Amino acid sequence: MESKIFLVTGATGDTGSKVTRFLLEKGYKVRAFVHRNDERSTKVADLGAEIVIGDLLDFQAVRRALDGVSGAYFVYPIAPGLIEATAFFAQASSEAHVSHIVNMSQISARREAKSHGAFNHWIAERVFDWSGLSVTHLRPTFFAEWFLYYARDIKDGLVKMGFSKDGKHAPIAAEDQARVIVGVLENPGPHAGKSYPLFGPKEYTYPKAFAELGRILNHEIRYEEIPPKAFEERIAKGRSPFLAQHLVEVAKDHAAGVFAGTNDIVKRITGKEPMGLREFVEKNKRLFETGNAPKVIAMV
Repeated sequence: MESKIFLVTGATGDTGSKVTRFLLEKGYKVRAFVHRNDERSTKVADLGAEIVIGDLLDFQAVRRALDGVSGAYFVYPIAPGLIEATAFFAQASSEAHVSHIVNMSQISARREAKSHGAFNHWIAERVFDWSGLSVTHLRPTFFAEWFLYYARDIKDGLVKMGFSKDGKHAPIAAEDQARVIVGVLENPGPHAGKSYPLFGPKEYTYPKAFAELGRILNHEIRYEEIPPKAFEERIAKGRSPFLAQHLVEVAKDHAAGVFAGTNDIVKRITGKEPMGLREFVEKNKRLFETGNAPKVIAMV
């Protein structure tokens, strides 16, 4: 039997690159939708994926990419354009008779969200729902990869963020989310129309999380909560105002408990417990020790 073809958007990103790898390891064909030919897309191509260059805001490019596809993973950055991209993707998927879509949303996506990004995710979910397509929405709490964005500060021993010292969340690694995405794409029936909040195995406040990182890395790491305005100014440097506004608002959501909780969804779908903070840090220890990690916050 000919192998199914899956389209993976954001195929060079944290979840997309891992979804691509896991699908290829299982013997499926992967069409990787990327913005440009570069070192990251070359790595994806070297895994065996078919590379398609395009933009999710280009309907014709999206439509061509979905030809012959059985299932698709849809992810969009924290940036303007999500609702339009979702509408394009839904229409193109309907025309191409795509059997199932896994949509990456976020746990703060809700009608009353003050973050423009989180509210847009809620509307995007509704667009997919109205389309009549078979869709599963994933709503993760903060990615464990967030800690990598602060690798230099962690190395220096002082992390300053605008998140309350009391707010909690259970960081979830992109790798575990990728396994969930693959599990749903392989067997979409039980997951059609579902929305899944995704969590790691243990909740932390930020001070306790950084203290744990310090124990793992064998040096003290202090956490300092800074005022919202200072936080916004700090993250706005070199980043978009849209992203800055989003992060300030989700910091408030975090303090209010929106990102808190744990569940067994990762294990139920993948058969494997999600990795804890220690395992994540050990896997990325070199990046933490050198401070040489990505500095652009791309997802929540």
